[in-house]
Amino acid sequence: MHTPVVFIDGDQGTTGLHIHERLRHRSDLQLLTLPTTERKDAQRRAAAINACDIAILCLPDAAARDAVAAIENPAVRVIDASSAHRTNAAWVYGFPELDAGQPQRIARARLVSNPGCYPTGAVGLLHPLIEGGLLPSTYPVSIHAVSGYSGGGRPAVELYEGADAATAPAFQIYGTALAHKHPPEIERYSGLTQRPLFVPAYGAFRQGIVLTIPLQLHLLSPGVDGQQLHAALDRHYADSKHVSVIPLAQTGTVTQLDPQELNGSNDMRLGVFINEEFGHVLLTAVFDNLGKGASGAAVQNLDLMLAGIP
Repeated sequence: MHTPVVFIDGDQGTTGLHIHERLRHRSDLQLLTLPTTERKDAQRRAAAINACDIAILCLPDAAARDAVAAIENPAVRVIDASSAHRTNAAWVYGFPELDAGQPQRIARARLVSNPGCYPTGAVGLLHPLIEGGLLPSTYPVSIHAVSGYSGGGRPAVELYEGADAATAPAFQIYGTALAHKHPPEIERYSGLTQRPLFVPAYGAFRQGIVLTIPLQLHLLSPGVDGQQLHAALDRHYADSKHVSVIPLAQTGTVTQLDPQELNGSNDMRLGVFINEEFGHVLLTAVFDNLGKGASGAAVQNLDLMLAGIP
């Protein structure tokens, strides 16, 4: 029986290292990586990617495109953890919880684009509500998210964990030009018909995300309330292994959200917080930016592709 060969291209980066750690003890696949001396050898990388069954690309966008262009073997399948192909219609979006048919699409796909970390939470919250007709696709969505500094890649990790760690900021908002690369992905897969306003930030903790989306009930269709929004999310994720919704009866006792609560897992916890007096609802998502937001999601997609069935 053939043991699938999985090639991690870019296993020295943050996401690649975590994927390698999740896979290195598995006996149902053969893990292929390149030694340090060969990682920048284009010919050696091309040979490796054409010799594997599934390649996981943990590369900058331009390098990911180059890696895909180097594939000559039509049997090679790809999971791209970069943002290079996330809005490309030829690629299957690697968020299995998107709808009931998405796991099967991923299982059968040759090309799978891993979701971005922030879009995982935003799409996870918005898509079921828009699809269910509770949230207008034209709603002026604003998203605020705080990630651990590992979301900034190696430069951020070196800043916070290196010799100058004492001077690293405790909190920093970035993307103030409002031109971040994630909104097109969020717009496409949530079902929005206009670009959401997205404000990301880093905190002085290594990993984890808390993402929030405020809603004004008076801007929704008449009669739509917070209970209906919660019920829609609860139905959508009722059978999900990795995505859960805080029971509505418990949200009144939750007074704070810890972005690190689910670190080390591939889980995501959603919440719907309601203030009926003011007509306000806060949608929330907590998950590990290196788990469900990156390496955990890649391994989840890999397992679907290896099985060939959802």
